[in-house]
Amino acid sequence: MYIHKKGYGIIFTVILLAVFAILLINWLCSPFLWLNLLLTAVFTGFVIWTVLFFRVPTKRIVTKEDNAVVSAADGTVVVIEETDENEYFHDKRIQVSVFMSAYDVHVNWFPMDGVVTYHRYHPGKKMFAINPKSSEFNERNTFVVKDDKGREVLFRQIAGVMARRIVWHAKVGTVAEVGKEFGMIRFGSRVDFFLPLDAEINVKLYDVVRGQMSVLAYLK
Repeated sequence: MYIHKKGYGIIFTVILLAVFAILLINWLCSPFLWLNLLLTAVFTGFVIWTVLFFRVPTKRIVTKEDNAVVSAADGTVVVIEETDENEYFHDKRIQVSVFMSAYDVHVNWFPMDGVVTYHRYHPGKKMFAINPKSSEFNERNTFVVKDDKGREVLFRQIAGVMARRIVWHAKVGTVAEVGKEFGMIRFGSRVDFFLPLDAEINVKLYDVVRGQMSVLAYLK
């Protein structure tokens, strides 16, 4: 495991604020030892949580199977349903959504091999990412990857109520490789996948999945 470089500035800022807060607490609350210890523990825990938020796992074995769509994120499956996809396909698709809690790894990886054929970033609101409407109204970032058989899968990074920024480093023409990092979302968020109607779904609602490893579906 290592710490993602996108977190360095935030972690440094949080540490400085925590040190200042702890020193102030020690000065103001010195007569109240229990309150001093409690608040110091809270700020120390917040620093540890911030560091862990930007962790990147290094010992995972990437799942590489024919026709597999692998999860781009760690989290819990919160949506499996047929829906209208109105940004790119403009037809019915099977939507699979993975909700990333504040304690999950927030790096995102390509779910399949191919080439990025579409990309669009949308500024938006800050609804809770577990809300189905967040896919339409929140800050979001959409990619489509086409494989060598012409099959396309759309996946969308969605910022949550605590998110401050969606980060990505892929664009149209980027060669996608399953398990290769393409971005991350800072703090609570989710990733939606829009699959062909004949895709064989390999997960159930509330399954806990791992990016790079868990197969969400198999394409025909």
